[in-house]
Amino acid sequence: MITIIGTGLIGCSWAALMAASGRRVVIHDNRPEAGRAVAEFWDSVKPALVELGLATETTQPDFHVAPSLEAALAEADFVFENIPERLDAKRALYAAMEPHLRPHAIVATSSSGLELSDLQAGWKNPGRLIIGHPFNPPHLVPLVELYANDRTDPDVLPRARALYESCGKVTITLKREVMGHVANRLQAALWREAIHLVDAGVASVKDVNAAIWAGPGLRWAIMGPHMLLNLGGGEGGLRAYCEQFTQSYTEWWDDLGKPQLTPETIDRLVEGLAEEIDGRDYATLRRQRDDQLVAVLKALGETRKTPAAPEHA
Repeated sequence: MITIIGTGLIGCSWAALMAASGRRVVIHDNRPEAGRAVAEFWDSVKPALVELGLATETTQPDFHVAPSLEAALAEADFVFENIPERLDAKRALYAAMEPHLRPHAIVATSSSGLELSDLQAGWKNPGRLIIGHPFNPPHLVPLVELYANDRTDPDVLPRARALYESCGKVTITLKREVMGHVANRLQAALWREAIHLVDAGVASVKDVNAAIWAGPGLRWAIMGPHMLLNLGGGEGGLRAYCEQFTQSYTEWWDDLGKPQLTPETIDRLVEGLAEEIDGRDYATLRRQRDDQLVAVLKALGETRKTPAAPEHA
């Protein structure tokens, strides 16, 4: 049985994906409207889940709202913890949870940046806790970043990976602990320069956004940077690319900006983004994002199902 603790956007998204896979999902949140929020989220994302083949038109989610934390954990095999990114709050939650966990239960925190070693403090048996960081929204974006350390029980990482991959997720495993894991650090590095280009008057917010989605973002949807630059090196691969562009990258890296999110910079970004938003509300923007994600995922899925042509047809 799956338990979802915390029903913000991430928790609702995990609940929808787990329910779509046919699992029983128990929900716990201090918000009295948590059950309604999860049900409404399911209704809003079900068409996308159906289109991706993760659910059918007749799929009925098996959601249950637990009246207490103890009840939520009573039969849990796997717990998704999705409360806000505050170390003190997570530690307090874990202290309340641990006495009620079954011995084999796994607790996966969706924490986007906190370190596992810090989260394990206070546990009597820290071996059942793991980092299982998704990328938003988890019911659509395949990535899950996993991290376990030498205090983690040996069965936890393989079992967690198997659960995620059974639902169509793509997992990566961190070899060592680092703040922000992998994907958020890459995202932060790109956003830092995107802010600098706006702050320095190089380009508008709208044009910086377009420089990504209409350019390298399209390539990044199908291959990572190392593989793409390997192709950029022609037959010589990444080595040839590096030999050709080492000086260029050295100069570009030296010239990258180091902006700060000052009130003035935030105002500049928000005001610049208003031009691109052009009056659309949050629900409209989210629907556009999700529709386009579904289209990309379907295209990638069809491409990967198509057998490669023989070399000598």
